Amino acid sequence: MTLPAPAPDRTALVTGASSGIGAELARELARRGHGLTLVARREDALRELAAELSTAHGTRNEVIGADLADPGSRADVVAEVAARGLTVDVLVNNAGLSTSGPVHTSDVDAELRMVRLDVEAVVELCTRVLPGMVERRRGAILNVASVGGFQPLPGQAGYGASKAFVLSYTDSLHAELAGTGVTATSLCPGPVATGFGEVAGISQDEAESALPRFMWETAEAVARAGIAGLDRGRSVVIPGAANVVGAYAGRVLPNSLLLPILARQHPSLKRS
Repeated sequence: MTLPAPAPDRTALVTGASSGIGAELARELARRGHGLTLVARREDALRELAAELSTAHGTRNEVIGADLADPGSRADVVAEVAARGLTVDVLVNNAGLSTSGPVHTSDVDAELRMVRLDVEAVVELCTRVLPGMVERRRGAILNVASVGGFQPLPGQAGYGASKAFVLSYTDSLHAELAGTGVTATSLCPGPVATGFGEVAGISQDEAESALPRFMWETAEAVARAGIAGLDRGRSVVIPGAANVVGAYAGRVLPNSLLLPILARQHPSLKRS
């Protein structure tokens, strides 16, 4: 087992914890006795979740409202955790967003905001908490990527590339941290009905028409698989057998065959 033991002065910092997979990852950690620091923009939703988990599990749960797409907020979050007398023993980088549609019609500000949240925030938070973890010889990092990171993703080009970065970055961390008492795992969900797609401009009906039902997993199942894989020290976790096959097919099939199929299936490209 690689998850550090819970303690009153230790915390699991979970970003994007106000709903969906992030909230379920927080619930799974709380079930294992970990106190939590919940981070997202929607502070009211975080407070509701913190109260729920404190009642259910008796854990110490902190709330920090922050927009992690803002570079200054990331250092502030880490400093605030320390100011509350807590040590980050578990870091879950779950906060993220996607855009959709062809790049030539995209909004530059939205694209750059996505990269700041999906890529920069992951790098900065890992870089800020890892030195202390390695020095203490205990710690665990879970970075949420996607099966979309295993191949290019026409229709969500920036998102697919961002998740490919997270996957590669976490693989490198996993290798670098061998023997330190610290581990890093990338969680790569397939389709999950959390409202994430709607925010990107893809309706649930469109998503379900593009991706077969057997590939879909619940947020609860994804969270259980992610935390279990983190505890086992795995480098990559892909929830669902169909998604495992799909992810690795994306690695071995030539792009000349794969990319036209993906482009034809993507809802945002069908509309364009």
